[in-house]
Amino acid sequence: MRGASGPLALFMDRREGEEMSTLDLREPWQDLLRRRPTLTGSLTVYGGVIEHWAGMQVAVEHLSWSAEECRGRWSRGVPLLAEARPAFDLGTVEAVLSPMLDLLAGARPDTADALGRFADAWDQGAIGLAALFPERGRIGIIDEAIGLPADVVAFLAQSGLRPLLEPYFRPCRDCLRDHDWVLGICPFCGAPPGFSDVTEDGQRRLACHLCGSSWAFARLRCPFCGTDETKELARLDFEAPSDQGYFISTCSKCRAYLKELDRRVRWNGGPALVEDWGSPHFDMAAGAGGYWRPAPPVILPHPTAT
Repeated sequence: MRGASGPLALFMDRREGEEMSTLDLREPWQDLLRRRPTLTGSLTVYGGVIEHWAGMQVAVEHLSWSAEECRGRWSRGVPLLAEARPAFDLGTVEAVLSPMLDLLAGARPDTADALGRFADAWDQGAIGLAALFPERGRIGIIDEAIGLPADVVAFLAQSGLRPLLEPYFRPCRDCLRDHDWVLGICPFCGAPPGFSDVTEDGQRRLACHLCGSSWAFARLRCPFCGTDETKELARLDFEAPSDQGYFISTCSKCRAYLKELDRRVRWNGGPALVEDWGSPHFDMAAGAGGYWRPAPPVILPHPTAT
């Protein structure tokens, strides 16, 4: 597998039982850039991912489990991916993943050598798709000898698997009821949340960037360590008018944080992934306070850009 050059237009032949899928977030991404023009230069790598996604139409055979089969796993606290590994076509996976190596190497020259080692290991069969799947508390497990930082591994997984996992789980999403799942990892793929929304009825919904799913979760509970001790939980709000409705939830017990958007205040916000990728300045504020997240931004803005 090697990085691809130039625009990607991928149209895979559909086989029986497969769905042709396209992921197009260009419009909400452009809307976010209009709202945060000073960050545009820092967000180029994310814009590149979104452009590549929009240019792809991939064939994915979805998971066709019944509601009973899905809920049986959820009742045991098991995300579906743990017992329903997809058999994606290797050519499709590589066509989605390869351009992300180019984008990352350009945005993060410090990772170019490690990305080359990743590509070599992939070609030799030493690394496979499972290396990008979620593990406890993180996204992806890559041999330390490869030398890829955790944020880069998580970004590769999100950018390379989202167009495949989103349609894979699509038929199962309607099977999930609010009371079926109470854990702080995605009930579909098992990834930690990347963002959170507070909906119009006051419900908190965690968002998964790896597969595009969301699920209800307690407002006063840390999704990373599970504590519901109110003295351990805090909220950081932002004073700028352009940031109204956004806040960071922190946990002093595990020192994790999660960016959130109250959509009762900002009703016209974009999809969770767009809002997360488009707000690295919030991550800088959380990092300055000593907090962490499982999948931090792969690029942080230059101080003069904020």
